Amino acid sequence: MKKILLIVVLILLAAAFLLGRNIVSFQSIPMLLNAMTGQGIDSPDAATVETRLQVPNNFGLSVYASDLPNARFITMTTNRDLLITRPHKGDVVMLRADSSNPRQGGERTTLLEGLNKPSGIAVHDGWLFIGETDAIGRIAFDQSTGKTSGDYQRIVEGLTSDGNHPYKQVKIGPDGKLYLSQGSTCNVCEELDPRRSTLSRFNIDGTGEEILATGLRNTMGFDWAPWSNELYATDNGRDLLGDDYPPCELNLIEEGKFYGWPYFNGANEPDPDFGFDVSGQSVTASGLNPIAPAHEFRAHNAPLGITFVNTEAWSEDYKKMALVALHGSWNRSIPDGYRVVSLHWQGDEIISKDFFSGFEKAGDVIGRPVDVTQGPDGAVYISDDYAGSVYRIAYGETQKPIVSKVPVEIKKEFVLVEPDWLTDANRSVLAERGSRLFKQFGCKGCHISKGAPGRMDLSTVNQRLQYTGVIARLTKPRSPMPTFPLTEEDKKALATFLMERAKTQ
Repeated sequence: MKKILLIVVLILLAAAFLLGRNIVSFQSIPMLLNAMTGQGIDSPDAATVETRLQVPNNFGLSVYASDLPNARFITMTTNRDLLITRPHKGDVVMLRADSSNPRQGGERTTLLEGLNKPSGIAVHDGWLFIGETDAIGRIAFDQSTGKTSGDYQRIVEGLTSDGNHPYKQVKIGPDGKLYLSQGSTCNVCEELDPRRSTLSRFNIDGTGEEILATGLRNTMGFDWAPWSNELYATDNGRDLLGDDYPPCELNLIEEGKFYGWPYFNGANEPDPDFGFDVSGQSVTASGLNPIAPAHEFRAHNAPLGITFVNTEAWSEDYKKMALVALHGSWNRSIPDGYRVVSLHWQGDEIISKDFFSGFEKAGDVIGRPVDVTQGPDGAVYISDDYAGSVYRIAYGETQKPIVSKVPVEIKKEFVLVEPDWLTDANRSVLAERGSRLFKQFGCKGCHISKGAPGRMDLSTVNQRLQYTGVIARLTKPRSPMPTFPLTEEDKKALATFLMERAKTQ
Protein backbone atom coordinates (compact mmCIF):
# COMPACT_ATOMS: atom_id res chain seq x y z
CA MET A 1 0.00 0.00 0.00
CA LYS A 2 2.86 2.40 0.82
CA LYS A 3 4.42 1.70 -2.58
CA ILE A 4 1.14 2.47 -4.36
CA LEU A 5 0.72 5.71 -2.43
CA LEU A 6 4.30 6.72 -3.29
CA ILE A 7 3.65 6.09 -7.00
CA VAL A 8 0.48 8.17 -6.85
CA VAL A 9 2.31 11.06 -5.13
CA LEU A 10 5.11 10.96 -7.73
CA ILE A 11 2.57 10.94 -10.57
CA LEU A 12 0.75 13.92 -9.11
CA LEU A 13 4.03 15.83 -8.66
CA ALA A 14 5.02 15.06 -12.25
CA ALA A 15 1.57 16.11 -13.43
CA ALA A 16 1.84 19.40 -11.54
CA PHE A 17 5.19 20.10 -13.23
CA LEU A 18 3.85 19.24 -16.69
CA LEU A 19 0.70 21.29 -16.12
CA GLY A 20 2.91 24.24 -15.32
CA ARG A 21 4.67 23.80 -18.66
CA ASN A 22 1.34 23.43 -20.52
CA ILE A 23 2.35 19.90 -21.59
CA VAL A 24 -0.61 18.08 -20.09
CA SER A 25 -4.19 18.93 -19.18
CA PHE A 26 -6.09 18.15 -16.01
CA GLN A 27 -7.85 15.42 -18.00
CA SER A 28 -4.46 13.73 -18.49
CA ILE A 29 -3.91 12.94 -14.81
CA PRO A 30 -6.20 9.85 -14.87
CA MET A 31 -4.28 8.69 -17.97
CA LEU A 32 -1.02 8.90 -16.03
CA LEU A 33 -2.52 6.88 -13.19
CA ASN A 34 -3.83 4.36 -15.68
CA ALA A 35 -0.41 3.93 -17.29
CA MET A 36 1.53 3.68 -14.03
CA THR A 37 -0.81 1.72 -11.77
CA GLY A 38 -3.47 0.19 -14.05
CA GLN A 39 -6.15 2.25 -12.31
CA GLY A 40 -9.17 2.90 -14.51
CA ILE A 41 -12.89 3.56 -14.40
CA ASP A 42 -16.04 1.47 -14.36
CA SER A 43 -17.21 -0.09 -17.60
CA PRO A 44 -19.75 2.13 -19.40
CA ASP A 45 -23.43 1.28 -19.14
CA ALA A 46 -25.66 0.45 -22.11
CA ALA A 47 -26.95 4.01 -22.50
CA THR A 48 -23.42 5.43 -22.63
CA VAL A 49 -22.30 2.83 -25.16
CA GLU A 50 -25.28 3.56 -27.39
CA THR A 51 -24.99 7.34 -27.28
CA ARG A 52 -21.18 7.74 -27.30
CA LEU A 53 -19.50 4.90 -29.20
CA GLN A 54 -19.66 4.78 -32.98
CA VAL A 55 -18.89 2.10 -35.57
CA PRO A 56 -19.36 2.24 -39.38
CA ASN A 57 -22.66 1.43 -41.05
CA ASN A 58 -23.43 -2.30 -41.41
CA PHE A 59 -21.51 -3.16 -38.22
CA GLY A 60 -23.00 -4.24 -34.91
CA LEU A 61 -21.42 -3.33 -31.57
CA SER A 62 -21.70 -5.08 -28.21
CA VAL A 63 -19.80 -4.95 -24.93
CA TYR A 64 -18.51 -8.51 -24.96
CA ALA A 65 -17.18 -8.32 -21.40
CA SER A 66 -17.08 -5.73 -18.66
CA ASP A 67 -15.61 -5.51 -15.15
CA LEU A 68 -12.20 -6.74 -16.35
CA PRO A 69 -9.83 -4.13 -14.85
CA ASN A 70 -6.55 -3.60 -16.74
CA ALA A 71 -7.53 -5.82 -19.69
CA ARG A 72 -4.62 -5.31 -22.12
CA PHE A 73 -3.60 -7.67 -24.91
CA ILE A 74 -5.89 -10.33 -26.30
CA THR A 75 -5.97 -13.32 -28.63
CA MET A 76 -8.71 -15.69 -29.71
CA THR A 77 -8.48 -19.50 -29.71
CA THR A 78 -9.83 -21.73 -32.46
CA ASN A 79 -12.61 -22.61 -30.01
CA ARG A 80 -13.60 -18.90 -29.82
CA ASP A 81 -12.37 -18.50 -26.24
CA LEU A 82 -10.81 -15.09 -25.63
CA LEU A 83 -7.50 -14.89 -23.72
CA ILE A 84 -6.67 -11.62 -21.94
CA THR A 85 -3.48 -10.44 -20.21
CA ARG A 86 -3.69 -8.08 -17.24
CA PRO A 87 -0.21 -6.73 -16.34
CA HIS A 88 -1.11 -5.02 -13.09
CA LYS A 89 -3.11 -8.07 -11.96
CA GLY A 90 -0.31 -10.44 -12.98
CA ASP A 91 -2.70 -12.91 -14.60
CA VAL A 92 -4.13 -14.32 -17.82
CA VAL A 93 -7.92 -14.65 -17.97
CA MET A 94 -9.88 -16.83 -20.38
CA LEU A 95 -13.35 -15.70 -21.38
CA ARG A 96 -15.33 -18.68 -22.63
CA ALA A 97 -17.52 -18.37 -25.70
CA ASP A 98 -21.24 -18.37 -24.94
CA SER A 99 -22.85 -20.75 -27.42
CA SER A 100 -26.29 -19.28 -26.75
CA ASN A 101 -25.27 -15.67 -27.43
CA PRO A 102 -22.20 -14.96 -29.60
CA ARG A 103 -22.37 -11.24 -28.80
CA GLN A 104 -21.53 -11.76 -25.11
CA GLY A 105 -18.74 -13.61 -23.37
CA GLY A 106 -19.45 -16.51 -21.04
CA GLU A 107 -17.71 -18.03 -18.03
CA ARG A 108 -14.36 -16.64 -16.92
CA THR A 109 -11.36 -18.71 -15.86
CA THR A 110 -7.93 -17.68 -14.63
CA LEU A 111 -5.38 -19.66 -16.62
CA LEU A 112 -2.20 -18.24 -15.02
CA GLU A 113 -1.45 -16.08 -11.98
CA GLY A 114 1.59 -14.65 -10.23
CA LEU A 115 3.23 -13.50 -13.47
CA ASN A 116 5.53 -10.50 -13.78
CA LYS A 117 3.27 -7.96 -15.53
CA PRO A 118 2.25 -10.19 -18.44
CA SER A 119 1.49 -8.30 -21.63
CA GLY A 120 2.07 -10.03 -24.98
CA ILE A 121 0.19 -13.27 -25.63
CA ALA A 122 0.18 -15.83 -28.44
CA VAL A 123 -1.12 -19.37 -29.01
CA HIS A 124 0.73 -21.70 -31.35
CA ASP A 125 1.17 -25.43 -31.91
CA GLY A 126 -0.10 -26.56 -28.50
CA TRP A 127 1.57 -23.78 -26.48
CA LEU A 128 0.43 -20.57 -24.83
CA PHE A 129 3.22 -17.94 -24.93
CA ILE A 130 3.35 -14.99 -22.52
CA GLY A 131 5.58 -11.91 -22.59
CA GLU A 132 6.46 -10.96 -19.02
CA THR A 133 8.53 -7.84 -18.35
CA ASP A 134 11.69 -9.87 -17.73
CA ALA A 135 11.04 -13.11 -19.64
CA ILE A 136 9.06 -15.05 -22.20
CA GLY A 137 7.22 -18.04 -20.79
CA ARG A 138 5.06 -20.79 -22.20
CA ILE A 139 2.76 -23.55 -20.97
CA ALA A 140 1.12 -26.43 -22.81
CA PHE A 141 -2.38 -25.37 -23.87
CA ASP A 142 -5.19 -27.25 -25.60
CA GLN A 143 -7.34 -24.82 -27.59
CA SER A 144 -10.17 -27.32 -27.98
CA THR A 145 -10.65 -27.67 -24.22
CA GLY A 146 -9.23 -24.37 -23.01
CA LYS A 147 -7.03 -26.14 -20.48
CA THR A 148 -3.34 -25.85 -19.64
CA SER A 149 -1.19 -28.80 -18.59
CA GLY A 150 2.26 -29.25 -17.10
CA ASP A 151 4.43 -26.47 -15.75
CA TYR A 152 4.84 -22.90 -16.90
CA GLN A 153 8.34 -22.64 -18.39
CA ARG A 154 10.40 -19.48 -18.84
CA ILE A 155 12.11 -20.11 -22.18
CA VAL A 156 13.75 -16.67 -22.47
CA GLU A 157 15.08 -15.05 -19.30
CA GLY A 158 17.26 -12.11 -18.35
CA LEU A 159 15.27 -9.44 -20.19
CA THR A 160 15.57 -6.01 -18.59
CA SER A 161 12.40 -4.51 -17.17
CA ASP A 162 13.52 -1.11 -15.92
CA GLY A 163 12.45 2.28 -17.17
CA ASN A 164 9.44 3.69 -18.95
CA HIS A 165 8.41 0.84 -21.26
CA PRO A 166 8.96 -2.51 -19.53
CA TYR A 167 6.16 -4.44 -21.26
CA LYS A 168 7.02 -7.14 -23.79
CA GLN A 169 4.97 -8.07 -26.85
CA VAL A 170 5.21 -11.56 -28.36
CA LYS A 171 3.78 -13.06 -31.56
CA ILE A 172 4.43 -16.04 -33.79
CA GLY A 173 5.36 -15.19 -37.38
CA PRO A 174 4.41 -16.94 -40.62
CA ASP A 175 7.89 -18.50 -40.50
CA GLY A 176 7.06 -20.25 -37.20
CA LYS A 177 9.51 -18.05 -35.30
CA LEU A 178 8.85 -16.33 -31.97
CA TYR A 179 8.97 -12.53 -32.27
CA LEU A 180 9.56 -10.12 -29.36
CA SER A 181 9.37 -6.33 -29.12
CA GLN A 182 11.00 -4.43 -26.26
CA GLY A 183 10.39 -0.72 -25.64
CA SER A 184 12.92 1.88 -24.52
CA THR A 185 13.80 2.63 -20.91
CA CYS A 186 13.27 6.35 -21.39
CA ASN A 187 11.63 9.12 -23.36
CA VAL A 188 14.81 9.78 -25.36
CA CYS A 189 18.30 8.43 -24.56
CA GLU A 190 21.01 6.04 -25.72
CA GLU A 191 20.27 2.58 -24.30
CA LEU A 192 22.72 0.55 -22.21
CA ASP A 193 20.96 -2.71 -23.11
CA PRO A 194 21.15 -3.11 -26.91
CA ARG A 195 18.01 -5.29 -26.84
CA ARG A 196 15.80 -2.40 -25.74
CA SER A 197 13.96 -0.38 -28.41
CA THR A 198 14.22 -3.34 -30.80
CA LEU A 199 12.26 -6.13 -32.41
CA SER A 200 13.87 -9.57 -32.09
CA ARG A 201 13.09 -13.13 -33.06
CA PHE A 202 13.85 -16.56 -31.65
CA ASN A 203 13.33 -20.18 -32.48
CA ILE A 204 10.00 -21.37 -31.11
CA ASP A 205 11.74 -22.86 -28.04
CA GLY A 206 13.39 -19.53 -27.14
CA THR A 207 16.84 -20.30 -28.55
CA GLY A 208 18.66 -18.54 -31.36
CA GLU A 209 18.03 -14.92 -30.40
CA GLU A 210 18.66 -12.37 -33.16
CA ILE A 211 17.85 -8.66 -33.27
CA LEU A 212 15.74 -7.98 -36.34
CA ALA A 213 15.31 -4.19 -36.23
CA THR A 214 16.52 -1.30 -34.04
CA GLY A 215 15.53 2.29 -33.32
CA LEU A 216 11.94 1.43 -32.31
CA ARG A 217 11.08 3.55 -29.27
CA ASN A 218 8.02 1.64 -28.06
CA THR A 219 6.58 -0.92 -30.43
CA MET A 220 3.72 -2.76 -28.73
CA GLY A 221 1.91 -3.93 -31.85
CA PHE A 222 3.06 -5.77 -34.96
CA ASP A 223 1.50 -8.07 -37.53
CA TRP A 224 2.06 -9.48 -41.01
CA ALA A 225 0.12 -8.32 -44.10
CA PRO A 226 -1.54 -11.50 -45.45
CA TRP A 227 -1.17 -10.43 -49.10
CA SER A 228 2.64 -9.97 -48.87
CA ASN A 229 3.83 -11.39 -45.51
CA GLU A 230 5.45 -7.98 -44.88
CA LEU A 231 5.82 -7.14 -41.20
CA TYR A 232 4.32 -3.84 -40.00
CA ALA A 233 4.78 -2.42 -36.50
CA THR A 234 3.31 0.52 -34.59
CA ASP A 235 5.66 2.82 -32.66
CA ASN A 236 5.04 5.58 -30.12
CA GLY A 237 6.90 8.85 -30.77
CA ARG A 238 8.78 10.66 -28.03
CA ASP A 239 7.28 13.19 -25.59
CA LEU A 240 7.88 16.77 -24.43
CA LEU A 241 8.17 18.44 -27.84
CA GLY A 242 4.70 19.97 -27.90
CA ASP A 243 1.17 18.87 -28.73
CA ASP A 244 1.72 18.09 -32.40
CA TYR A 245 5.25 16.73 -32.69
CA PRO A 246 6.64 14.19 -33.29
CA PRO A 247 4.20 11.85 -35.04
CA CYS A 248 3.67 8.29 -33.91
CA GLU A 249 4.57 5.76 -36.56
CA LEU A 250 3.69 2.66 -38.54
CA ASN A 251 6.90 1.05 -39.75
CA LEU A 252 7.50 -1.57 -42.42
CA ILE A 253 10.04 -3.79 -40.69
CA GLU A 254 12.97 -5.07 -42.71
CA GLU A 255 15.76 -7.21 -41.31
CA GLY A 256 18.82 -5.27 -40.13
CA LYS A 257 17.23 -1.85 -40.58
CA PHE A 258 17.35 1.14 -38.18
CA TYR A 259 14.15 3.12 -37.58
CA GLY A 260 15.45 6.37 -36.16
CA TRP A 261 14.98 6.59 -32.40
CA PRO A 262 16.54 8.38 -30.49
CA TYR A 263 18.31 10.40 -33.21
CA PHE A 264 15.41 11.00 -35.62
CA ASN A 265 11.69 11.61 -35.45
CA GLY A 266 9.01 11.05 -38.07
CA ALA A 267 10.34 11.28 -41.63
CA ASN A 268 13.98 11.24 -40.47
CA GLU A 269 14.04 14.72 -38.92
CA PRO A 270 16.97 15.12 -36.45
CA ASP A 271 15.86 15.07 -32.83
CA PRO A 272 16.49 18.41 -31.03
CA ASP A 273 18.21 16.60 -28.13
CA PHE A 274 19.98 13.67 -29.80
CA GLY A 275 20.00 14.55 -33.50
CA PHE A 276 23.24 16.57 -33.46
CA ASP A 277 26.81 15.89 -32.35
CA VAL A 278 28.88 18.10 -30.02
CA SER A 279 29.87 20.37 -32.93
CA GLY A 280 26.25 20.88 -33.95
CA GLN A 281 26.55 18.62 -36.98
CA SER A 282 23.46 16.56 -37.84
CA VAL A 283 23.90 12.90 -36.96
CA THR A 284 22.98 12.13 -40.56
CA ALA A 285 26.64 12.69 -41.33
CA SER A 286 27.64 9.87 -38.98
CA GLY A 287 26.46 7.30 -41.47
CA LEU A 288 23.13 6.41 -39.86
CA ASN A 289 20.53 5.48 -42.44
CA PRO A 290 17.12 5.47 -40.73
CA ILE A 291 14.04 4.10 -42.43
CA ALA A 292 11.16 6.60 -42.61
CA PRO A 293 7.70 5.51 -41.42
CA ALA A 294 5.33 3.83 -43.86
CA HIS A 295 2.53 5.88 -42.26
CA GLU A 296 2.31 8.60 -39.60
CA PHE A 297 -0.29 8.87 -36.84
CA ARG A 298 -1.01 12.13 -35.03
CA ALA A 299 1.44 12.98 -32.25
CA HIS A 300 0.83 11.26 -28.92
CA ASN A 301 -2.03 9.11 -30.21
CA ALA A 302 -0.11 6.08 -28.87
CA PRO A 303 -0.82 3.32 -31.43
CA LEU A 304 -0.63 -0.07 -29.73
CA GLY A 305 -2.21 -3.26 -31.10
CA ILE A 306 -2.43 -3.81 -34.86
CA THR A 307 -4.22 -6.69 -36.61
CA PHE A 308 -4.64 -7.40 -40.29
CA VAL A 309 -8.26 -8.45 -40.56
CA ASN A 310 -9.75 -11.10 -42.83
CA THR A 311 -12.41 -9.07 -44.63
CA GLU A 312 -13.52 -11.57 -47.29
CA ALA A 313 -17.09 -11.34 -46.00
CA TRP A 314 -16.96 -7.52 -45.71
CA SER A 315 -17.69 -4.93 -48.38
CA GLU A 316 -15.11 -3.81 -50.97
CA ASP A 317 -14.31 -0.75 -48.83
CA TYR A 318 -12.41 -2.98 -46.40
CA LYS A 319 -10.01 -4.91 -48.62
CA LYS A 320 -6.28 -4.86 -47.73
CA MET A 321 -6.97 -3.45 -44.30
CA ALA A 322 -5.61 -3.47 -40.75
CA LEU A 323 -7.13 -2.19 -37.50
CA VAL A 324 -4.97 -0.21 -35.07
CA ALA A 325 -5.89 0.67 -31.47
CA LEU A 326 -4.93 4.24 -30.53
CA HIS A 327 -4.57 4.23 -26.75
CA GLY A 328 -4.75 8.02 -26.57
CA SER A 329 -2.59 10.82 -25.24
CA TRP A 330 -1.50 11.45 -21.69
CA ASN A 331 0.72 14.45 -22.52
CA ARG A 332 -1.28 16.80 -24.72
CA SER A 333 -2.90 20.02 -23.55
CA ILE A 334 -5.93 18.84 -25.57
CA PRO A 335 -6.52 15.05 -25.41
CA ASP A 336 -6.35 13.15 -28.69
CA GLY A 337 -6.48 9.55 -29.90
CA TYR A 338 -8.75 7.16 -27.97
CA ARG A 339 -10.14 5.26 -30.96
CA VAL A 340 -9.57 2.38 -33.33
CA VAL A 341 -8.68 3.31 -36.89
CA SER A 342 -8.73 1.25 -40.06
CA LEU A 343 -5.66 1.51 -42.30
CA HIS A 344 -6.27 0.88 -46.00
CA TRP A 345 -3.46 -0.05 -48.41
CA GLN A 346 -4.37 1.75 -51.64
CA GLY A 347 -1.57 1.58 -54.19
CA ASP A 348 1.44 3.36 -52.70
CA GLU A 349 -0.63 5.04 -49.99
CA ILE A 350 -1.94 3.99 -46.58
CA ILE A 351 -5.22 5.78 -45.78
CA SER A 352 -6.53 6.07 -42.21
CA LYS A 353 -10.24 6.17 -41.31
CA ASP A 354 -12.09 6.10 -37.99
CA PHE A 355 -13.50 2.65 -37.27
CA PHE A 356 -14.47 2.70 -33.58
CA SER A 357 -14.66 6.10 -31.91
CA GLY A 358 -16.39 8.18 -29.26
CA PHE A 359 -14.20 7.26 -26.29
CA GLU A 360 -13.15 10.89 -25.85
CA LYS A 361 -15.55 13.84 -26.00
CA ALA A 362 -14.56 17.35 -24.89
CA GLY A 363 -11.88 15.89 -22.62
CA ASP A 364 -14.17 13.29 -21.06
CA VAL A 365 -12.55 9.87 -21.63
CA ILE A 366 -14.57 6.67 -21.17
CA GLY A 367 -12.10 4.20 -22.62
CA ARG A 368 -8.60 3.56 -24.01
CA PRO A 369 -8.40 0.89 -26.74
CA VAL A 370 -5.35 -1.37 -26.46
CA ASP A 371 -5.51 -4.38 -28.76
CA VAL A 372 -7.50 -5.92 -31.61
CA THR A 373 -7.99 -9.57 -32.50
CA GLN A 374 -10.33 -11.43 -34.84
CA GLY A 375 -12.30 -14.52 -33.98
CA PRO A 376 -13.24 -17.56 -36.07
CA ASP A 377 -16.69 -15.96 -36.39
CA GLY A 378 -15.18 -13.04 -38.35
CA ALA A 379 -15.99 -10.52 -35.60
CA VAL A 380 -13.25 -8.31 -34.19
CA TYR A 381 -12.64 -7.92 -30.48
CA ILE A 382 -11.11 -4.82 -28.90
CA SER A 383 -9.71 -4.53 -25.38
CA ASP A 384 -9.93 -1.40 -23.23
CA ASP A 385 -7.67 -1.31 -20.16
CA TYR A 386 -9.13 1.96 -18.84
CA ALA A 387 -12.76 0.87 -18.56
CA GLY A 388 -11.92 -2.82 -18.13
CA SER A 389 -13.98 -3.87 -21.14
CA VAL A 390 -13.81 -5.94 -24.30
CA TYR A 391 -15.92 -4.85 -27.27
CA ARG A 392 -17.14 -7.00 -30.16
CA ILE A 393 -17.77 -5.53 -33.62
CA ALA A 394 -19.25 -7.70 -36.36
CA TYR A 395 -19.99 -6.95 -40.00
CA GLY A 396 -23.62 -7.46 -40.98
CA GLU A 397 -25.01 -7.09 -37.44
CA THR A 398 -27.04 -3.91 -37.13
CA GLN A 399 -28.91 -4.40 -33.87
CA LYS A 400 -28.44 -1.93 -31.04
CA PRO A 401 -25.40 -2.32 -28.77
CA ILE A 402 -25.80 -4.52 -25.72
CA VAL A 403 -23.74 -4.73 -22.54
CA SER A 404 -22.47 -8.04 -21.22
CA LYS A 405 -23.94 -9.18 -17.91
CA VAL A 406 -21.15 -11.69 -17.20
CA PRO A 407 -20.57 -11.94 -13.44
CA VAL A 408 -17.40 -10.40 -12.06
CA GLU A 409 -16.26 -13.56 -10.28
CA ILE A 410 -13.48 -15.37 -12.13
CA LYS A 411 -13.31 -19.10 -11.57
CA LYS A 412 -9.99 -20.84 -11.03
CA GLU A 413 -9.26 -23.96 -13.03
CA PHE A 414 -6.02 -25.94 -12.84
CA VAL A 415 -4.44 -29.37 -12.86
CA LEU A 416 -1.87 -30.03 -10.12
CA VAL A 417 1.09 -31.91 -11.56
CA GLU A 418 2.99 -33.93 -8.94
CA PRO A 419 6.74 -34.44 -9.50
CA ASP A 420 8.40 -37.86 -9.72
CA TRP A 421 10.24 -37.38 -6.43
CA LEU A 422 6.96 -37.11 -4.45
CA THR A 423 5.35 -40.38 -3.36
CA ASP A 424 2.70 -41.43 -0.86
CA ALA A 425 5.51 -42.80 1.29
CA ASN A 426 7.48 -39.54 1.67
CA ARG A 427 4.68 -36.98 1.39
CA SER A 428 3.95 -36.58 5.11
CA VAL A 429 7.65 -36.55 6.06
CA LEU A 430 8.43 -33.83 3.53
CA ALA A 431 5.38 -31.79 4.53
CA GLU A 432 6.35 -31.91 8.21
CA ARG A 433 9.91 -30.88 7.42
CA GLY A 434 8.61 -28.05 5.24
CA SER A 435 6.36 -26.85 8.07
CA ARG A 436 9.36 -26.58 10.39
CA LEU A 437 11.35 -24.65 7.78
CA PHE A 438 8.40 -22.32 7.18
CA LYS A 439 8.38 -21.43 10.88
CA GLN A 440 12.17 -21.37 11.21
CA PHE A 441 12.63 -18.69 8.55
CA GLY A 442 9.60 -16.65 9.64
CA CYS A 443 7.84 -17.00 6.30
CA LYS A 444 4.46 -16.24 7.83
CA GLY A 445 5.49 -12.63 8.38
CA CYS A 446 5.36 -11.93 4.63
CA HIS A 447 3.16 -14.78 3.38
CA ILE A 448 -0.28 -15.01 4.82
CA SER A 449 -3.12 -17.14 3.58
CA LYS A 450 -5.56 -14.38 2.70
CA GLY A 451 -5.78 -10.59 2.63
CA ALA A 452 -3.00 -8.00 3.09
CA PRO A 453 -2.31 -6.20 -0.18
CA GLY A 454 1.23 -6.55 -1.52
CA ARG A 455 1.84 -9.99 0.00
CA MET A 456 1.65 -13.22 -1.92
CA ASP A 457 -1.53 -15.12 -1.18
CA LEU A 458 -0.45 -18.71 -0.44
CA SER A 459 -3.98 -20.07 -0.53
CA THR A 460 -3.70 -20.58 -4.30
CA VAL A 461 0.05 -21.15 -4.63
CA ASN A 462 -0.68 -24.66 -5.96
CA GLN A 463 -2.53 -23.09 -8.90
CA ARG A 464 0.01 -20.36 -9.65
CA LEU A 465 3.38 -21.98 -9.13
CA GLN A 466 2.90 -25.71 -8.47
CA TYR A 467 5.85 -27.73 -7.11
CA THR A 468 8.46 -26.81 -9.70
CA GLY A 469 7.47 -23.15 -9.59
CA VAL A 470 7.90 -22.97 -5.79
CA ILE A 471 11.33 -24.60 -6.04
CA ALA A 472 12.34 -22.18 -8.81
CA ARG A 473 11.16 -19.20 -6.73
CA LEU A 474 13.12 -20.45 -3.68
CA THR A 475 16.21 -20.94 -5.84
CA LYS A 476 15.98 -17.51 -7.45
CA PRO A 477 13.66 -15.37 -5.29
CA ARG A 478 12.18 -12.11 -6.54
CA SER A 479 12.67 -8.95 -4.50
CA PRO A 480 11.87 -8.31 -1.68
CA MET A 481 12.10 -12.01 -0.81
CA PRO A 482 15.61 -12.85 0.51
CA THR A 483 17.71 -15.85 -0.50
CA PHE A 484 17.62 -18.54 2.21
CA PRO A 485 20.32 -21.20 2.81
CA LEU A 486 18.21 -24.12 1.56
CA THR A 487 19.29 -27.50 0.27
CA GLU A 488 17.48 -29.14 -2.62
CA GLU A 489 15.67 -31.38 -0.12
CA ASP A 490 14.68 -28.31 1.90
CA LYS A 491 13.12 -26.77 -1.21
CA LYS A 492 11.22 -29.96 -1.99
CA ALA A 493 10.00 -30.07 1.60
CA LEU A 494 8.76 -26.47 1.52
CA ALA A 495 7.07 -27.05 -1.83
CA THR A 496 5.29 -30.13 -0.47
CA PHE A 497 4.21 -28.29 2.68
CA LEU A 498 2.81 -25.37 0.68
CA MET A 499 0.92 -27.64 -1.72
CA GLU A 500 -0.61 -29.64 1.13
CA ARG A 501 -1.41 -26.46 3.04
CA ALA A 502 -3.14 -24.91 0.01
CA LYS A 503 -5.51 -27.89 -0.23
CA THR A 504 -7.08 -26.86 3.08
CA GLN A 505 -7.44 -23.15 2.30
